[in-house]
Amino acid sequence: MGEINSANALENGLGKALNRAGLPAPVGLHRLTGGATMESWRFTSGDEDYVLRRAPSLSFMEGRPFGHDSEAEIIRAAHAAQVTAPEVIVVLDPRDGIGSGFVMRALSGSPDPRAILAMEEPGRLLQEVARDLARIHGIPHAALPDDVPEMDYAEAVEGLAQQFEDAGGDRPIIALGISWLRDNLPEPVDPVLNHGDYRLGNLLAEESRLTGVLDWELAHFGDRHEDLAFGCMAVWRFSRVDRPALGLGSLQAYVDAYEAESGAKVDAGRFRFWLVYRTVWWALGCLRMASFWRSGDDRMLERVVISRRTSEQELDLLLLHCRVCDFRNSFF
Repeated sequence: MGEINSANALENGLGKALNRAGLPAPVGLHRLTGGATMESWRFTSGDEDYVLRRAPSLSFMEGRPFGHDSEAEIIRAAHAAQVTAPEVIVVLDPRDGIGSGFVMRALSGSPDPRAILAMEEPGRLLQEVARDLARIHGIPHAALPDDVPEMDYAEAVEGLAQQFEDAGGDRPIIALGISWLRDNLPEPVDPVLNHGDYRLGNLLAEESRLTGVLDWELAHFGDRHEDLAFGCMAVWRFSRVDRPALGLGSLQAYVDAYEAESGAKVDAGRFRFWLVYRTVWWALGCLRMASFWRSGDDRMLERVVISRRTSEQELDLLLLHCRVCDFRNSFF
């Protein structure tokens, strides 16, 4: 299937999908900013606003562990579990002719990290962020599609090592990080559903309240500490070095709120492992952006801007390597 470039074709195909849901044709269809691969389009149908999330061609879905039909099921399960996930209205059908995706009811709030970090009560927002993450981790396997993958810790680390070799294997600090991960691989625990990308940028907030959890395409079963640690990486705190938990507050406040909602105990050692793992993961992601640009495959300025952040991740790795995790006295 080729990309859909015609606005009329997109409106007509979306109209077919909405008709299956008993809704009138879209009005005011316009593309939202953001999204490295997937597109988001906002529109009105009847007297309500909706968002279409889609890949313009099936080639965009190659290599992904599950398709948009399964992603929609995951979001529906989260919504049913009282996570502030959007309500999925309808999944696109190939006969709609506009690619792969689904329609969600629009949520209020801003995804802009700078706007969120400037809100008046970040502590209250952090409590709600911890609450929703605990609810995600509590969603039972039986409520989810069968093709949600489960992470094998050792395979995941060796996957990073292979990415590093493919990138040239010439960054000593990243090599140190991979060596540390191999030496400190934790024992497996009972897996829970991980959102996989739970951080500022994928959360909506309004007036210091959490209003939405977006972008579920990296969902998988694994260690709950991976999700907990990911949003606490320095890169996702957007310069708020004084607030190590998602840029919103202290690690201790985040952990206390999560434990109170989930009933699970957070382990500092496992948290640190996944913080190092995800920092190596993102350092390699930044290197990959540079390779896209150098090869000429993608000359978007965004690729160069992100690639320069490799050195920032290397600095974070050095700091993590030298310090011990202590939730009360943050090691950031």
